[in-house]
Amino acid sequence: MNMKKWIARCLSTLALLGATAAHAAEPLKIGYSDWPGWVAWQVAIDKGWFKEAGINVKFEWFDYSASMDAFAAGKLDAVTMTNGDALVTGAGGAKSVMILINDYSNGNDQVIAKPAFKSLKDLKGKKIALEKGLVEHLLLLNGLKKAGMKESDVTIVNAKTNELPQMLATADIAAVAAWQPVTGQALKAAPGARAIYTSADEPGLIYDTLAVKPASLKARRADWQKIVKTWDRIVAYIEDPKTQPDAVKIMAARVGITP
Repeated sequence: MNMKKWIARCLSTLALLGATAAHAAEPLKIGYSDWPGWVAWQVAIDKGWFKEAGINVKFEWFDYSASMDAFAAGKLDAVTMTNGDALVTGAGGAKSVMILINDYSNGNDQVIAKPAFKSLKDLKGKKIALEKGLVEHLLLLNGLKKAGMKESDVTIVNAKTNELPQMLATADIAAVAAWQPVTGQALKAAPGARAIYTSADEPGLIYDTLAVKPASLKARRADWQKIVKTWDRIVAYIEDPKTQPDAVKIMAARVGITP
């Protein structure tokens, strides 16, 4: 190799190292939203555990669907979303790798119906409001199939999840599909309403995860490993009877409710 080529290669390597170092100095941006398994991240945020672990990370609070939109738009390195929604988002071009399962839903995702409707079969020919393409849509489709029905047997009304409590209170909507805390709000908005189908009827269907951009995972793998270890610390803090009250206080403050 002649001297000019050697110098050019050295300069190229130095430029690459400089770019990598600059990238590593940027905070990892993670979108999270109001679901108990994701609100738990607030414990580490408030306790300063990410700084202790030497991770430069910034958590950004969103409504759930808005967090996925931000991820798809390239504004986030990672987002908290369900396994099913990660597949839907990926199909649209925003690929991700699920590196952590925060929890799984065992009844907290629900189809809430007005008092006159006791089962999904009773909803035939009725209007059901939900946010199309998200995990509750999947839950409903599975439930209808088990009840011997098709999606065409009901009318799906598309709406943002946080609008569903008000929609259940309207005359022409028979049911809504959502998750806590929205389902709790819907139950209050329509007296006598009840859950007629939930994720407890579909064990293993809905997992709540931390989904990361493949490029970010490749470039900052050691940092993502530290984030996963920090999650273990969060879980231990929540499960310890001595520290659980503090953890609950932190999480409640994040979502504006009492412990």
